[in-house]
Parts: sequence; C-alpha cells; structure tokens
Amino acid sequence: MTTLGYAILGLLAREALSGYDVTQRMKGRVGFFWGAGHSQIYPELARLQEGGLVTHSVVEQRERPDKKVFDITEAGLDALKEWAVTAPPRRPTKDELTLKAYSVWLVDGEEAARLFRDEGRRYEEQLARYEEIRAWMEKEWADDIGRPETPRFASYATLRRGILYEKGNAEWCRWLADAVEGKPEGSGEPKESKKKGKKGA
Repeated sequence: MTTLGYAILGLLAREALSGYDVTQRMKGRVGFFWGAGHSQIYPELARLQEGGLVTHSVVEQRERPDKKVFDITEAGLDALKEWAVTAPPRRPTKDELTLKAYSVWLVDGEEAARLFRDEGRRYEEQLARYEEIRAWMEKEWADDIGRPETPRFASYATLRRGILYEKGNAEWCRWLADAVEGKPEGSGEPKESKKKGKKGA
C-alpha cells in the first residue's frame, strides 16, 4: 500500500468521509505534512476498497447527486495500526535552501542576507499560524491533548512537530542572514584555496 493510502486510513479512522471530504482534509489538516491532490485520492480510495480496507455507503441528497461516504474496516484498522509502529524507510533529504547555503561563501553578503531573511519570514508566518492553532487546541481540546489514546492528542503531536520545524528553520535563516550580511562577493576565493592545497569542507 502507498503512504497516501495510510494517510487516508488515518483520516477515516477518525470519521467516515466522502471523497470530497478526504480531499479537503488532505489540503488542510494532513496537508501540513503530507500532500495529495484530487486526482490521486479517488483512485487510492478505489484501491483501498478493492483491498477490503475501506467500505462505502451511498447517502441520498435532495438537491445534489447522491454521494459515497467511506469508512475504514477492521482490516483497514489493523493495517493502519501495524504501519503506525513500523519505521519509515530512510529517504535522501532534498532541501534546496540548505543547498544554497552550501555555496553562500561565494556570493554577495547583502543579496544572500536578503534571501535568507525573506525565507525566514515565510517560516515565521507559518509558525504564527501554527501557534494560533496550538492556542485553539489547548483551549478547546484541553481534556484530550494529554491523553495519548485520543485522536486529538495525535493531531496535537503533529502540530508540535510542525512548530519545532518552522521555529528551527526561522532561527537558522535569521542566524545565517546576520552572519553573511556585509560579506563582499567572491571573498571566498575558491581558486586560491585550491592552489594552496586546502581540503574542501
């Protein structure tokens, strides 16, 4: 099964949803850490149903076409539980901003500082959104976020992970911008380093 399949099962373990609802949840709650589009979700729901991991019922609507509402099966729950405690495969990290930092010694400090301050602000904006959600959760879900057996605790846990991620990136961008500001372009002199036989870092 694909990781998207498990993401969908994680949503359906919380509540029965239509395909449209799953798509909206993937844009919102789950979309902060795992994204998928409409064209991926409906085929995945069909595969999950073929595998006996979800089922659906048809809900009649007066002014709209009838809709399918999907629910997780016992087999789906078992598969989700097993997956949730299995270590994920190690994948190579691809971070273009960090890759740019690897060559920052070659460029004009003012330009580099501008880039990293701009990126830092983006992280800070996302962090502010997360902090608003955190404040809401800690007020509205106060009885549940300390109970690991509840889905609200799990949602809170993923939010805490997001907060630490955005905060760490914002701090790193600020530090780097401060460090390179005022550095003249080309001050790294890569050719001179090679002539002197210095090892590359």
